Amino acid sequence: MTLLLVIGLITAVVTFVLSLVVWRVALRFKLYPRIRERDVHTRPTPRLGGVAMFLGIVVAFGVAYLFSSSFPLLGVVFSDPTPVLAILGAALLVVVIGVVDDLWDLDWMTKLAGQFVAAGIVAWLGVQIYSLPLGGGVTVGSPWMSVAMTVIAIVLVMNAINFIDGLDGLVAGVALIANGAFFLYSYLITVKTSPSNYFSLASVLAVILVGACAGFLPLNWHPARMFMGDTGALLVGLLMASSAIAVTGQIDPVALQEGGARALFPAFIPIILPFAVLIVPLLDFGLAVFRRNVAGKSPFSADRKHLHHRLLDMGHSHLHAVLIFYAWTAVVSIGCLLFFFQPLWPAIVFLCVGLVVCTAITLAPLSRRKSTEANAQLTPPDAQDADAAARLDPLDAASDTALASTARGPASTAPGGSAGRADGQRRKDAP
Repeated sequence: MTLLLVIGLITAVVTFVLSLVVWRVALRFKLYPRIRERDVHTRPTPRLGGVAMFLGIVVAFGVAYLFSSSFPLLGVVFSDPTPVLAILGAALLVVVIGVVDDLWDLDWMTKLAGQFVAAGIVAWLGVQIYSLPLGGGVTVGSPWMSVAMTVIAIVLVMNAINFIDGLDGLVAGVALIANGAFFLYSYLITVKTSPSNYFSLASVLAVILVGACAGFLPLNWHPARMFMGDTGALLVGLLMASSAIAVTGQIDPVALQEGGARALFPAFIPIILPFAVLIVPLLDFGLAVFRRNVAGKSPFSADRKHLHHRLLDMGHSHLHAVLIFYAWTAVVSIGCLLFFFQPLWPAIVFLCVGLVVCTAITLAPLSRRKSTEANAQLTPPDAQDADAAARLDPLDAASDTALASTARGPASTAPGGSAGRADGQRRKDAP
């Protein structure tokens, strides 16, 4: 494991240095788009962090390849270079598509077509879902079914990651936590299935992605100096999916069938864990597609109704909203890992307690708002001055202002009139 951690550390350092270089170049040549209506940030910010992450990942694979000559066990990862080259080739394609989109805005059909091509490259050249645990055994599909499932899974994860990329440090932190858990799992499953060799493509991919996210996060932390953009989000999604899919190739279906239900359980983790750690992004993705289809829009059209936007509207600060996503990801990731190497009940207890705590923290602003409004309603009018009443019950204060504006005339209720300003102030000051 030490060598894998060294590779991850090298990735982090190289990515951090390259992120600084890309940031300065982007500022020097004004390589940043205009601020869109749905954006949370208020100043033009470069969105080319994914380029630095990609270059750091390429350097990391190069270093790992050089190490393989001195560490023969690591050489197993590069004994067949085709999967590695396929992943890097697909990564290059999504980076090119992402850069063009970050600078000039591609239409969604072009981006989606590029994602399918990139996923097809990975699937066609050997990184596939070879087996799925179903019932009491392992069902291995036909080659075409394997390719189709792989492509759909990769595209789904890429879009789920891209959909939550709306707050400073959100995707980088979530991916760091999720892939840290997945790295530990891939390492443990490698030790379990191949005790003489602790290296696998899945574990190398996971630790390199952890390093890339850790190296980029300092520049992406709120207030961000640079965003990873679609370039980085699609890259992270591609590598996360590829790492998870690569694990399925390490599982021996015959051995699992002979081992019974208990031996079969670890086979579920490669399927469960990636979707579990992405439960919030996948939920956001599903809600967005449903919402836009109902409205008669493209499922890939942009809006400001994602889960991170809703957390801000509930009253969470930017930092709190990001930390809430981190907490959900950490609880689900660690909970799934506990199922792998702990008895059943401790894992269930940890998962249930963690989910209850995360839910309480997520909904806390609603409870505070109800408490504040209840106190305002119970306080006699003559016991507080007008300013105190406005602070305790901002909804009533805004309502009174709107009524006064209506009494003065219809012009005052126009979007730029006092009623509109009162509503905006209420939104800003509400607890």
